[in-house]
Amino acid sequence: MKIKKLIEKVEGEAQLDFTFKKDKIADIKINFGLSRGIERILIGKDPLDALVITPRVCGICNHAHLLASVHAIEDGYRNAGIEINLSKKANDIREFTLACELIQNHIKWFYLTMLPQLERLLVVENGENHALKATYLASTITKALAIFAGQWPHSGYAVVGGVTCDPTYVEVIQAEGLIDEAIRFFEQVVVGMDLEAYLALGSVSKLSLIQGDLGKMLYLLGSSGLDEIGKSHDRFIVFGECLCFKIGKCKPTTVSNIDAKYVMEHAQEESGAKELCYRGKLFEVGPLARGMIAKEPMIKSLHKRYKDSLLTRIFARVHEVGILLHYAKGLLQGLDLSESSCSLSLDQVPQSFRGIGVVEAARGSLIHRIKVEKGRIDNYEIMVPTQWNLGHGHGTERGIAIQAMVGLESIEEASFVFRSFDVCSVCTMQ
Repeated sequence: MKIKKLIEKVEGEAQLDFTFKKDKIADIKINFGLSRGIERILIGKDPLDALVITPRVCGICNHAHLLASVHAIEDGYRNAGIEINLSKKANDIREFTLACELIQNHIKWFYLTMLPQLERLLVVENGENHALKATYLASTITKALAIFAGQWPHSGYAVVGGVTCDPTYVEVIQAEGLIDEAIRFFEQVVVGMDLEAYLALGSVSKLSLIQGDLGKMLYLLGSSGLDEIGKSHDRFIVFGECLCFKIGKCKPTTVSNIDAKYVMEHAQEESGAKELCYRGKLFEVGPLARGMIAKEPMIKSLHKRYKDSLLTRIFARVHEVGILLHYAKGLLQGLDLSESSCSLSLDQVPQSFRGIGVVEAARGSLIHRIKVEKGRIDNYEIMVPTQWNLGHGHGTERGIAIQAMVGLESIEEASFVFRSFDVCSVCTMQ
């Protein structure tokens, strides 16, 4: 038996074609129906045009695309023999704004998708205004981002060699106040405890201490038996050496080094999207992968008990909000305003180069590759997290999200597991 289901409440839309055997899901095809041709649009353009065009790939992770693009061009300049020394100030500002984008993305996913969808699945009514909570924290953190980036979404303040902003002491104080406000919300509403005490929790035995809306979700998952579903291949990979994350791969617990040049693409005729793998193997990207590679104590403890389950994946993303809030506050406190914002003049422009830029977006590793010939873009590749997690698989191995859904009896439960990967068809079909 085959059933088609249109999945909304994601960035864009996705169609899932379910195949049932003996009342259980035996296979799924994930179809994305759009293609905007961003990579083709970039061909023939000036390399710096990518800093304006690529943030338009997505209205949710636009800042990550900007930074991946500028990293790719800077890498190309270095490969062409031009020295680029990014000041600590410029790097810290880039890190801060990226952290803010991830925080607002995570919190909207939690309050606008996962928590209300879980309550609907379990027929739980409590009258909470989840949209208001999402809007409050997301708008607060975005105001802090905009102090440095000028606007959000589609900011263009990151340029080759640094940033265009030169913040004042007063502006940094304003940003600190907004981060403190976001921390208070996280403490009082999301986890129901002090941030430092929360981050010190290092064992699954301490989960009962978590209150707030995260505690509510953990209770609903555990009491309904949904905490054990959603397991996939238990392999993780992180490419972005940014924020407080570490690069590497693990399967399932041994971490080893990686090189982005071994990332491979496979076309998928059914959906038109690319599928990504590393040395022929499929890996999960995103907050769970980042927690595993960084050996975050609570994530490691949860994984030991629940493996790469729905509960572990959801917790890892909300947990990352706390980590990033702490990290962002530290960046502001250590910001040296006397340093330069940009260290490269416009007369240093190579005519031919190749470069690669990698950052960690909300959903996982984002990779941009650029090839420039005679001052024009000859080829541009954008490899997004959804292409890692939502591929169909190849050979005898199913895709990451498909493996997590196969074996379930309910389309509703499978759709909830699907949403835990936070699908972005806009980025996938760029």
